[in-house]
Amino acid sequence: MIKKLALAALALAASQPVYAAATAPVPDPGNNAWMMTSTVLVMLMILPGLALFYGGLTRAKNMLSMLTQIGATASLAMIIWVMWGFSLAFGDTSYEGWLGLFFSGGSYFLAGTNADSTAATFTEGVVISKYVFISFQMTFAAITAALILGATAERMKFSAVMMFTPIWLTIVYFPIAHMVWAEGGLLFKDGALDFAGGTVVHINAGVSGLVLAYLVGKRRGWPQEPMPPHSLVMTMIGTGLLWVGWFGFNAGSALEANASAGLAMINTFVATAAGGLAWMVIEKMLGHKGSALGFCSGVIAGLVAVTPAAGNSGPFGAILLGVISSAVCYYFVAVVKTKLGYDDALDAFGIHGVGGIVGAIGTAFVFQSFLGGPAGEDAMALGAQLWVQVFSVLVTIAWAGIGTFLAGMLVKITIGLRVHEEDEVNGLDIAEHGERAYN
Repeated sequence: MIKKLALAALALAASQPVYAAATAPVPDPGNNAWMMTSTVLVMLMILPGLALFYGGLTRAKNMLSMLTQIGATASLAMIIWVMWGFSLAFGDTSYEGWLGLFFSGGSYFLAGTNADSTAATFTEGVVISKYVFISFQMTFAAITAALILGATAERMKFSAVMMFTPIWLTIVYFPIAHMVWAEGGLLFKDGALDFAGGTVVHINAGVSGLVLAYLVGKRRGWPQEPMPPHSLVMTMIGTGLLWVGWFGFNAGSALEANASAGLAMINTFVATAAGGLAWMVIEKMLGHKGSALGFCSGVIAGLVAVTPAAGNSGPFGAILLGVISSAVCYYFVAVVKTKLGYDDALDAFGIHGVGGIVGAIGTAFVFQSFLGGPAGEDAMALGAQLWVQVFSVLVTIAWAGIGTFLAGMLVKITIGLRVHEEDEVNGLDIAEHGERAYN
């Protein structure tokens, strides 16, 4: 009897920790590992992916300048994110809509967050480490700020970039991220579909780049003087790294290693492939040769367009988005830019801005079940969803445009945006950093 009582007591004692652990929110190891991997993949998109993609498109005398601007901008964005960015975009708040941005408190400098803190995902009862969620979203802020630099390449001062970045993140990126992705955000409440950042990242960066390019002015000699890319090999390598990293960008936005992530994964394959091939076909149809630069441009156009639809479309819809985005972006890069005379040096607006608009609006169509999308019976009708998508695009364009103008003008009237003419002629590598990419 005593032995039985002792065994029963041991069994009861042994069951207590198991019961306590089962009731506390514990990060799922598999999902946590997937999100850590996705975060590193997005980091790969920035350095070396975007740096090589943009760097190869510049002239040789500006290669290091482009790489340095991207690396330093991303690094600054990461520091700002943990200081006040995460709090503004995702901090706890009892307010709704865009007002929540200004009243989100208690999480500046990540106050109250520790190694045991967790963040819920879209599936009830499934959680990941809060630090992992913060890190994942941090890479989105970093790459969005870096994408803008393609529009102002080869003539913007490094000091101006460093001053512009924190202002822009605070008044443009954080509010839009809050509106679209934070629970209670204005566009989130409306039901806007933006799986991985069509509005928050690409339209935001593209429109901001266009406004900033106007403020900085055209490159000396553009468009009369030829300014071809100095290394399409570097651009092709950067394109490949961006494509690989984009799986973390898109599939990681499911926040779990689940079926939605799998859908985003296959869509990231096929939309991108369709975009790259479509651009080359268009070149051939217009009497040109299918080019490596065209393939790279089409790949990025496809990636951008499928970003908001990655988990909101079937593969056939993703292919359509890739083809349509490639065609529309080609028209803006080859025709509209020349007619309007804006110097979007590396086509940040022409591909990211325009492709983001195509993807965000197109998501309303590919989401529908008649195109193989995952829309259920409780989904909005096509007309209602289309209006929500258009409204989210208009809000993003307006907010990004006005906010970037204010941030850019503040920098322009204080320290100036543009390098001296002599420095631009000699190249920003030597003038701004005292180094050469190639000796």
